[in-house]
Amino acid sequence: MRNSTRLLAPLVLAALPAFAPALSQAQEATGPKPPCGGDFGSWIEGVKAEAAAMGQAPATIDAFFSGVRPDPAVLRADRAQGVFQRDFVDFSRRLISQNRIDNGRANAERYDATFDRIEADYGVPRGVLLAFWAFETDYGAVQGDFNTVNALATLAHDCRRPELFRPQLLAAIELYAQGGIEPASTTGAWAGEIGQVQMLPEDILVNGVDGDGDGRVDLKNSPRDALLSGGKMLSHLGWRPNEPWLQEITLPESMDWSQTGLDTQKPVSEWQALGVSGRSGDLGRGDLPASVLLPMGKDGPAFLAYPNFRVYFEWNQSLVYVTTAAYFANRLEGAPIYDAGNPPPGLSGEEMVRLQEKLQARGHDVGGADGILGEMTRQAVQAEQQRLGLPADAWPTRALLDAL
Repeated sequence: MRNSTRLLAPLVLAALPAFAPALSQAQEATGPKPPCGGDFGSWIEGVKAEAAAMGQAPATIDAFFSGVRPDPAVLRADRAQGVFQRDFVDFSRRLISQNRIDNGRANAERYDATFDRIEADYGVPRGVLLAFWAFETDYGAVQGDFNTVNALATLAHDCRRPELFRPQLLAAIELYAQGGIEPASTTGAWAGEIGQVQMLPEDILVNGVDGDGDGRVDLKNSPRDALLSGGKMLSHLGWRPNEPWLQEITLPESMDWSQTGLDTQKPVSEWQALGVSGRSGDLGRGDLPASVLLPMGKDGPAFLAYPNFRVYFEWNQSLVYVTTAAYFANRLEGAPIYDAGNPPPGLSGEEMVRLQEKLQARGHDVGGADGILGEMTRQAVQAEQQRLGLPADAWPTRALLDAL
């Protein structure tokens, strides 16, 4: 699990199958960039020296790195996350199949006692973890076949995000010292994530749980260990028990579209006063802060995003992924299929890059022209829509691109 444009785990790429790996709390690391690039062997010696300074035994360090080598396939995977350029309706329909729904419900029954324990200990509903379990590894079936240590070393050596991956490589040494991984044989996702819910070494060290009582944390082979560890991690990230996360809504025709988006929060009672209602079921508690989320603009699906929805971004920073995961959790908990509406076509990847370049030229920070509609791009789109007198629903269209 965790964050970046949280990467794609093996699956999402395929059914996308699940996706990219989750990046962890390390993603939020700040400060000077650690050493990276150059001769790989010399760089490894530097990592060994840092591990020794942290108290790792020389024999442990040497054994850990004895067979390490860079993996070009990891870098290719890191550069190929175009799946996030898909819009919410396309993306969610590709990921959410009847087979995944049926398997999710079967697993909910099979591990009923485990989910009861997770709900009691961490307050995380079963649908939330089932959705992550499905998207990350298809309920454990596709966990990735990249050598974990090689993957972490490759990404830590690469100068794109060493501040994220070097700490994970060092954490993997500690995990090895504890008997949690075997450098020669442990495999997982291309970004170094391990197990059925795809956790990075730092997250395993902090949140790993022995759910089946066999005396060790085995996230690859024990669904109970993996699910409880995932529940603990979500709790650690700020999950609020007994509160909703995402709910489909119906909006009034008089809606002020500039008030939509994750950067605007109002108490549920205020949204109700403005005419917002649940498409099925009542809205959450009146005092809960919430945002109106329109992943494809005013003519597409509409949701109310509660505080727990923001925890999803600690797992993965892609808006389309977290919205799909949160919605799938609802489906697994019995919610109906969303109303897709009739939104205007979105932009192609090439057009999105052009739009982002135009937004940057107008002084907006969109986080880079990568062709992916993230929250920073949506905020810039909404600002330009307001300036141009267009409905400010944050959905970029060709009309907006032409107007800019």
